[in-house]
Amino acid sequence: MIDYLAQHLWQMWAVIAVLCLILELTAGDFFIICFSIGAVFTAIAAVIGLSFYWQLAIFAAATLFSLFMVRPVALRYLHRNDEYRVSNADALIGRKGRVVEAIEADGFGRVQIDGDIWKAVTKDDEAVPVGTNVRVVDRESIIITVEVAP
Repeated sequence: MIDYLAQHLWQMWAVIAVLCLILELTAGDFFIICFSIGAVFTAIAAVIGLSFYWQLAIFAAATLFSLFMVRPVALRYLHRNDEYRVSNADALIGRKGRVVEAIEADGFGRVQIDGDIWKAVTKDDEAVPVGTNVRVVDRESIIITVEVAP
């Protein structure tokens, strides 16, 4: 078995490359993919017939090159405007929804946005009937502030 692995070391490097790609899918920060790139170059070196020590050197060099050259370019290209990207509940601001439980004057009601139902108040503390289209203008914790959509 050891003789087989020694003669077909490229297969081990290919498996490492695929495993790193799978792990990268869970992380998404373009760090683990650098190891995958290093393993691909090392698999090519193993097919050519370079010794194990050369393979380790190529793996380390290709991985470091990827970390310092490929990763920053990928992050810049694929995560443009990250500092301006809103997520979670902040992404609701500006979205439109429909009132599913009447919003009372100076009280609460419920608004459905993309299948999710949120507790809501109105911007001007006015009553809004069921079925009215509204737009989210603010949020405080889990309570959104809405206004009637034009």
